[in-house]
Amino acid sequence: MVAPYRHTADLQDLTDEEAMELFDIIKKGLGLLKEVMKPSGFNIGLNVGKVAGAGIAEHIHTHIVPRWQGDTNFMPVLSDTKVTSEALSGTYKRLRAKL
Repeated sequence: MVAPYRHTADLQDLTDEEAMELFDIIKKGLGLLKEVMKPSGFNIGLNVGKVAGAGIAEHIHTHIVPRWQGDTNFMPVLSDTKVTSEALSGTYKRLRAKL
């Protein structure tokens, strides 16, 4: 998840400088995840507003979700789905080592 320093609920409220910094960090995050986790692709998304699914509606943020060929939806809801999981602490250690 990538969030700007200044709390704002709307992408359009970001200054040009804040928007560029947000996008730059997203790009760097993609590079880091590619190197460490070697995904086949990504889902990158913004949920703006509570009705759009924003869990933290008062602070805009971007989700970067690595995806692999043959994986399931990033929020599996069906039984018998196969998901490769890793403890968050393990993922943190692997990403932190590359920063």
